[in-house]
Amino acid sequence: MVEPALTLDQLRLLATAAGAAPSVHNSQPWRLRPGPDARGMLVFGDPHRAVAIADPLGRALHVSVGAAVFNLRVAAARLGRAAAVRLLPDPSDKHLLAEIDLGEPAARHSFGHRLYPAIQDRHSSRQPFANRDIPEAVLGELIEAAREEGVLFSPLEEDGVLRVLTVTAEAERRTAVDLARQAETRSWLHLEAPASDGIPAAALGPQDRDARVPMRDFTAGRPDAPSPVPRHFEPLPQLCLLSTRTDQPEDWLRTGQALEHVWLLATVHGLRASVLHQAVEWPETRWRLRDPESPPDHVQLALRLGYGPPGPATPRRPVEEILDLTDHHDTVGFGESSA
Repeated sequence: MVEPALTLDQLRLLATAAGAAPSVHNSQPWRLRPGPDARGMLVFGDPHRAVAIADPLGRALHVSVGAAVFNLRVAAARLGRAAAVRLLPDPSDKHLLAEIDLGEPAARHSFGHRLYPAIQDRHSSRQPFANRDIPEAVLGELIEAAREEGVLFSPLEEDGVLRVLTVTAEAERRTAVDLARQAETRSWLHLEAPASDGIPAAALGPQDRDARVPMRDFTAGRPDAPSPVPRHFEPLPQLCLLSTRTDQPEDWLRTGQALEHVWLLATVHGLRASVLHQAVEWPETRWRLRDPESPPDHVQLALRLGYGPPGPATPRRPVEEILDLTDHHDTVGFGESSA
């Protein structure tokens, strides 16, 4: 059975879910447009919202858009629709990153009902976590969630954690003395005026008093930025790497979907998370994140997981800014109430 055209309410629900995805510096670099028959969605990368100096290849932009695609899949399942995703569907349009067909009904036991509430509950938490182990069964679920997206999720043992912390600290030091990168970071820091994107003061988080966990310094030397009191972080954080066999735009989009799948599932289990992104922004430190004794996979992200306080909600762009309905005002179904 073919599902009817999406209603305006359903399109807005899908766009709201996609817009709640994580993105580097909360840049939200995506645009959405209904498919020609209003039974799907086209997802575009927005180059005007790129973090170009830290992300010259657009890798982080693709990861961010991939996370938005996964949220859209979850919201579609909530509406009872299966999401058939084609990545990079049109070689002539480099900004069209995904085409999602929502014309078929979802399977009865889809993940939408379990994960959908976590979309609004998922926030980056840059606070210290409890010194408490994550159960092996939960880590197993997270590994399987990433595998479903074609990505390797690797919880690290102590030697791997220390390697990633050392490399991330080096990358943070390099960024701290790079004036262009500092200026770019400052451009996404919104301390006073209300904003619909970027990093608000409440999301900055403290630094580790013991200098073990290298949290990013988003203040970039701004004298008017608040300086949270340093705190003791967990002695040995639970770090996990997301890696792919190859390193192409499709891998980056799959990484974004895996990241959000893992993050939403972790949120369901009461876990908090933050991304240690500094090292993947420098080619030299990114390569050194990988386990030298493992196959030469490409590390896309390092994720810190644990039990602790939820992070604050960060601002989101209005649906009207990310959902383009210009050519669809007369599409069948618009204006009707959603099921």
